[in-house]
Amino acid sequence: MKNIHCKMFGHNFKVTRHVTFHVKEYTCKNCNKELTTNSNGRLVELTPKFKEINNVLERIHQKRALKKAKNDSPPPIDNLLVFSH
Repeated sequence: MKNIHCKMFGHNFKVTRHVTFHVKEYTCKNCNKELTTNSNGRLVELTPKFKEINNVLERIHQKRALKKAKNDSPPPIDNLLVFSH
């Protein structure tokens, strides 16, 4: 019965997971069909292969974000300008 609503009115997708800035996973609220974005930006069915790819992408994305956050921190101010007479 849940599929009848989707066949008549279309799916009602919501974002269930943000993998990267451009890659997301979606789930239909009615029939629980899962989709993700592929390398071309199109929605494709979320298969185990795409789940594994998304997991790796998310891990890489998080590591780069942490590394960038550490590099963006200002240098320590200790002994920056030392005047001695």
